[in-house]
Amino acid sequence: MKISKKDALRWFQFFAELPEEEPLGCRQQEIALAVFSQIETAVDARRAQMLREIPGLRAITPEHPEGIPYEPDLPACTLFVGPGDRFPAGCRSCLLGSGLSAVRKTNRCNAACPFCYDYGELDRIPPIGEGLWEIGGCRYREEDLPLLFSLQKKPTGIAYVYLEPFTEIEKYYGVIRRFHEAGIHQHMYTNGIGATEEQLRALAGAGLDELRFNLGATACADSVLTAMETAAKLIPRVGIETPMTREFIAAFGKKKDRILSSGIGFMNCAELHLNENNLPNYFGENMYFCRMGYLSPIVSRDLTLGLMKTAAEEDWPIVLHDCSDHTKFARDLNLRAKEGGWFGQSSYGCEFEHIPYEVFLPVLEDPEFSFLEEEPLPPGYRPGDVVL
Repeated sequence: MKISKKDALRWFQFFAELPEEEPLGCRQQEIALAVFSQIETAVDARRAQMLREIPGLRAITPEHPEGIPYEPDLPACTLFVGPGDRFPAGCRSCLLGSGLSAVRKTNRCNAACPFCYDYGELDRIPPIGEGLWEIGGCRYREEDLPLLFSLQKKPTGIAYVYLEPFTEIEKYYGVIRRFHEAGIHQHMYTNGIGATEEQLRALAGAGLDELRFNLGATACADSVLTAMETAAKLIPRVGIETPMTREFIAAFGKKKDRILSSGIGFMNCAELHLNENNLPNYFGENMYFCRMGYLSPIVSRDLTLGLMKTAAEEDWPIVLHDCSDHTKFARDLNLRAKEGGWFGQSSYGCEFEHIPYEVFLPVLEDPEFSFLEEEPLPPGYRPGDVVL
C-alpha cells in the first residue's frame, strides 16, 4: 500500500487524537505501517544520493572488517571515511565481535543533556550498589573478576557506560586493571567535565585502551577540549562520540581546527534516537522510524553524511564513523548470532510502548518532503470509511 502523503496526514491526525491506551485495529495498523514505510523509503532514497556524493566512502562488512570501498549492495555493518587504521577497535568489537558488552557502575551525571536517554530521570536512576559492578545484567565485586574470566568466554571488548564515570572515576582504576590483565579491549564514554590530567594519567596506567568524549554535552567547551588533548597524549585511542544535532554541528564548526589538531583519531557520529524521556526536546522535527525500531529526527544522520563529505573532501586526519540507526541494527544482528540466537533474532526494536503518532505530523505537513510513489487507498481504507 503506497499511501499518498495527503491521506497519510489525514489518518495520522486522527491517530494522534486517539487515547494512548486505545489500540489501532488491524486495517488501521496497515495504514500506519504503510505511512512509516513511505517516510522511511523517501529518507533512504535521499540518503542513498548523499552516500554517492561522499568520496572515499568505505564499508565494514563481516568479510572485510578493515573496510572496503562502499557499494550500495554490500552487506555493510557500518560506513566511514578517513584512515582505516584509526577506526576505533571498540566499534569493531561492538559490530563484529561479542557486541557492546556493558560494564556499569555510576548512576550519576554532572550534566543534563537534551539528547540524553535519561533526560528528566537523572535523579531517579537506581544505584548499582556500593562495591558492586553490573556486568551482563548481574552484580560482581572486583575480586570476582578472575573467577568470571576463568569460567566464561571472554568478550572481545567491554564498554564503561551508564552515566558519567568521572563523577567517581577513582573507583574504576582497579577494575580497568583487571580487564587489561585479561587482555580485553576497554573503552569508556565521558562528557569530559572535570576530567583532570591526574585522572587521565591514572586511567592510562590502569590500561584503558580507548576514551570517547561526548563534546555535544558541553558545546565543545574549551576546558573539555583541553582534557581531550591531554588524554590523546596518554591513552592509546582517543576520539569523539556525540549525537549529531544542529547545536553540536554549529559548536564543532567554530572549533574545528583545534579539534582536528588535538591528537584524536576518530569521531563517531551517532544518529540521535529518541525515547519517551528525550522526545519532548525534539518536538517539531521531521521524524522517521528505522526498520520500525529507533525513532530519530531525519536531520541527525543527514548532518552526519554532510560532515563525512566535508571530511573526505578536506582530507581530515581522523576517521569519521557513520554510527547510524542502521549500524545499531547490524550490531544487534551480530550480537544475537554470537549468542546462538535463531535466524533473524534481534533485540533491535521500538522503544515506545505506545507509538507517538503526533510526532510524525511535522514531516507529513512539510511541503519539502515528498513520498517517492503514491497510489489511492483501496476501498475500506479511505477517510470516511469505517476502518477497524
